[in-house]
Amino acid sequence: MSSKRIEDDIPSGFESSGFVGRYLEEGGPFYLKQEQDSCAVGLRISEQHINYIDIAHGGVITTLADIALSLQPYLSEMPHPTVTTTSLTVNFMTAANLGDWLEARATIDRLSKRTAHVHGSIKSGERIVATASGIFGIYRGRPA
Repeated sequence: MSSKRIEDDIPSGFESSGFVGRYLEEGGPFYLKQEQDSCAVGLRISEQHINYIDIAHGGVITTLADIALSLQPYLSEMPHPTVTTTSLTVNFMTAANLGDWLEARATIDRLSKRTAHVHGSIKSGERIVATASGIFGIYRGRPA
C-alpha cells in the first residue's frame, strides 16, 4: 500500500517549475501553469513551510509573491530579460495552513524600458491569503 504525501497532490495543469538555485529548490517545490496571458505559480504547504504557530511562514508567502510577480515581466519578452526585485509589498489577509494549495497570479500594470510595475494575489481556493505589488528592474541584453 502506498502512502501519498500532501505535497504530491498537485492540481491538473500545473507542472514542476524547474527553478534552479538552492533557495528556490529548498523553499518549494514550486509549480507553474501557463494561462492565456500569464503564468500561475503554485505551492503546496508542507511541513517545511510551517512556522512555530503551525501556519505557513510569512517568508514562504512573500517568496511565492516575489516569484509570481517577477515571472510576469520575465515571460513577457523574448529573449527573456533579467528581472530583479526593487520593491515588494505583501499584505497578509489570512493564514495558509498545512496542506493548503496556494496559487499566485499577477498582472503587469506598467512595463517600461527599465522597470515593471506588477500586482497580484495568492489564493487558497477562493480564499485570498495575500495580495502583493512590486516594482522590478528590467535588464535587457543580459543573460537571464
